[in-house]
Amino acid sequence: MPRAIYLDDHATTRCDPAVVDAMVPYFLEHFGNAGSRTHSHGHTARAAVELARARVAATIGGDPREVVFTSGATEANNLAVLGVMRAAGRGHLVVSTVEHKAVLDPARVWEREGGLLTVVPPDASGRVCPDRIAEALRPDTVLVSMMLANNEVGTIQPVAEVAARCRERGVLVHTDAAQAVGKIPVDVRTLGVDLLSLSAHKMYGPKGVGALWVRRGRPRVSIAPLTHGGGQERGLRPGTLPVPLIVGLGVACQRVDAALADGELMGVARRRDRLLEILRAAVPDLQVNGSMEHRLPNNLHVALPGVDAAALMMAVRPIAFSAGSACTSESLEPSYVLAAMGLARDVAAASFRLGLGRFTTDDDVEEAGAAIGAAAGRVRALSRLIE
Repeated sequence: MPRAIYLDDHATTRCDPAVVDAMVPYFLEHFGNAGSRTHSHGHTARAAVELARARVAATIGGDPREVVFTSGATEANNLAVLGVMRAAGRGHLVVSTVEHKAVLDPARVWEREGGLLTVVPPDASGRVCPDRIAEALRPDTVLVSMMLANNEVGTIQPVAEVAARCRERGVLVHTDAAQAVGKIPVDVRTLGVDLLSLSAHKMYGPKGVGALWVRRGRPRVSIAPLTHGGGQERGLRPGTLPVPLIVGLGVACQRVDAALADGELMGVARRRDRLLEILRAAVPDLQVNGSMEHRLPNNLHVALPGVDAAALMMAVRPIAFSAGSACTSESLEPSYVLAAMGLARDVAAASFRLGLGRFTTDDDVEEAGAAIGAAAGRVRALSRLIE
């Protein structure tokens, strides 16, 4: 039996010890409400929140005044999509087929509310062509939402190209960057987007906190809040701020900046490529899903023909990986992302996702690759015997 090895960093990451250390004092000592303006406890909490806001902004190349704290990328996505469309009052929304459910579901809500919606499919690599987005634009298009990196196959989308096309037409662009921040360099000015969502727990921070970056300046980005009461976060996200979690997000961003400077991503990509090499040696007919050129350095999504992914995961249970998005893992249906890419149902059923990260070691890769490769042979042999 293999030892427990975690290869599901797309679902969530382990909290960095430095993040935990930074958070603890704000649970026990500096426990004030950041909205309390009349005493030192509140002032200390407020200062911590603003420092974290500056750190988040620095990581994505924005201004601290443009950062709105949320409970995570899901809330940030809802606020961006529904908030912008409801503020407009009417109009056309464009999203891609391979967006996270946190974008697709609010898009469908907008459609049920009487709004107009176009969903653009990807190519076979999971990449959405900018020309297809441009063709979908109409005179009444208000917003395009396109993720920066896919949460299943790791495909990096041409967001900057799409944003340039949209800017020419006066259309706002939102990007869900939850999987991208901390995995690749992200700069909102280079991307040319108007809104960006991120989540702490995807980059070694705590669960339960994230942010929506909203561009300042002209043309103004108008957002209708989804919740009301309190007036916090410029009235866009009212409620008592979770200071310890926000501190954790800030430190996670600070650690991301240091990791990018230290070449951490190169090490992750090297381990990812080694894992692919081991699996290919064990299963020569392995198929890589998605583009290897335009791909997150920590992502590996493969299909082992004739090997049921669910059975494979059971066969190596101490090793944690996924057959798809954690948000849809309870569904018995094939991944909608793989279906949109045109994968046959049997290939989708043989597909799984491996997510590496900061804490993945060379030994983890060697042991997990060998165990998964050996188990694949057993599962395939058993399937043939049953047939």
